[in-house]
Amino acid sequence: MEKIEERIRILKIEPQRLPYEKEISNDLEGIQKEVQGLFECIYLDDNCILVCNEEGKLNGMELNRRVGNDIIAGPFFIVGDSQDGEFISLTDEQIEEYTDEFGQIQEFTGEEPEAQPWMEFRGFDL
Repeated sequence: MEKIEERIRILKIEPQRLPYEKEISNDLEGIQKEVQGLFECIYLDDNCILVCNEEGKLNGMELNRRVGNDIIAGPFFIVGDSQDGEFISLTDEQIEEYTDEFGQIQEFTGEEPEAQPWMEFRGFDL
C-alpha cells in the first residue's frame, strides 16, 4: 500500500480564469477549501478525478466549464487517482492535457438546460 501524499499537485479551474497549477493539503479541509464546500468526484479517463462543489448549482455558484453533458458551477480541480482510491499529484503530462482541455474560458447565459439544478426522486411501492 502506497503512503498517502500530504500535499498534492492539482490543476485548479475557476470561472472566468485560465487553469493553473497549485499545491494543496490532501485532507478534507484542504479539498473543501478549494471547491468552497461539500465536494463530489467525477472520474475521468487516465486515472484522474474532477473534484467540484456538490451543491454548486443549488448554491447559485458561477457557471464554470462544460464537462461532457453537464456544466460545472463553481471552482473545481483535477487530481490524480491512485490504484487505492486516494488522491495523488498530477503528472506533468496530465497537467498539460487538462490545461489544454479547460484552457478556453466559456461564457454561459444561465439559461442552458444543463445549468439548472435538478434532483431525481424515485418512489417505491411497498
